[in-house]
Amino acid sequence: MDLRSSIAAVRFGLGRRPDGDAPADPLAWLDRQVARPAPQRTLPGLAAPLTQAQAGELYQRRAMRERGDNTILREIGRVTEADAIAWMGHCLVSEQPFQDRLTNFWANHLTVSRRVRNAGMFVGPLIREVIRPNQFGRYEDMLVAAVRQPGLIIYLSNGRSTGPNSEAASRAARGTQRGLNENLAREILELHTLSPAGGYTQADVTEFARILTGWRIERGDTGAGFRFREQTHEPGPKTLLGQRFPEGEEGGLAALRFLARHPATHRHLATKLARHFVADDPPREAVARLEAVLRDTGGDLGAASRALVRLPQAWAPPLSKVRAPLDYVLGVGRALGLGPEHAEGLMQACADFGQPVWTAPQPNGWPDNAEEWAQPEALLHRIQWAHALAGRFAQQRRDARGFAEATLGPLVAPETLREAGRAGSPQDALTLVLVSPEFQRR
Repeated sequence: MDLRSSIAAVRFGLGRRPDGDAPADPLAWLDRQVARPAPQRTLPGLAAPLTQAQAGELYQRRAMRERGDNTILREIGRVTEADAIAWMGHCLVSEQPFQDRLTNFWANHLTVSRRVRNAGMFVGPLIREVIRPNQFGRYEDMLVAAVRQPGLIIYLSNGRSTGPNSEAASRAARGTQRGLNENLAREILELHTLSPAGGYTQADVTEFARILTGWRIERGDTGAGFRFREQTHEPGPKTLLGQRFPEGEEGGLAALRFLARHPATHRHLATKLARHFVADDPPREAVARLEAVLRDTGGDLGAASRALVRLPQAWAPPLSKVRAPLDYVLGVGRALGLGPEHAEGLMQACADFGQPVWTAPQPNGWPDNAEEWAQPEALLHRIQWAHALAGRFAQQRRDARGFAEATLGPLVAPETLREAGRAGSPQDALTLVLVSPEFQRR
């Protein structure tokens, strides 16, 4: 396995499996994956992927439950946990890992967290029915689809938002208290599009929140789903960043597409992509190249993905990005050749390391820098876990040096090979490889 093949498997993929061939032409291997991802498979022993329709039915049952009845709450927890485990299993055995890395990247960018139970059941459907179908299309299509998906609306409380001059607000003056909720508008501006560097103001946040009134999730004959409810929408045209938008759902769609195509959004997305795939402090040249591609193609994420794998900085050794727990655990599992039956245990390891799957603590998702994941206590925890895991699989991987060379290729350091050869037991030798600096980086 040559250097570029090794880098492709680790930096752009999820790590090599022993039953997978190293790509002879790594760039062509990556290019072939910039295509509409195949549906997630149902793997032996794991739950079938949850659909948005099924999640909508669960949400409707949750909304209609009798006070004090926790049966549906337990079912929601069980179903969403099984769905996350199934996604973990998919990533563990995937033959198109660059696609899956990008899926996880965009899912973190458009975070919906299982911490909010009513939203959590929609995370898997968001990944499979919104992100994956759009991750090589135009960003504006992904953004619009995500904002119309129940998860983001519930997670960021837009169902509670009512236009101050709407029909519903007028009725509420005689009864229930209602008002404008700015959560969704603020996070779209701050996290999903312009970023604070884009120069928007608090007035823009408020005006955008008015534009998005009426965007909510409601129950229907076929389960809960997106509805535009005119009664809660703020009437009249609105002005956002100097642009005028009409009232109604049409105004919200136009505003989202305007924000997705904004130059500040292209810069923000380029920076995040370069930070995730290249370096914590991404090189200016790399960011500028990705930004130019997004600008010139109208936000084409497939074009940006192809440009990403052609950045010279992305192929320069040594690897410097510390693997976040999800990437590290998947990398270990894939290197050891583990199958879907190990997905639940690996998912528990992610939680133990501080990154429970689909459960980011805040709407800005999981951090993407070494400072967060390379603290001494966290690294010690990885060593302890790797040592216990090595105890189970050392007999199958008695040649730790050969294992290191097969999974890391030229990326493995001579010091790691030397120390693995000196280790007192196969378990210790395998542990040394799994916790080596080069294995913990991508």
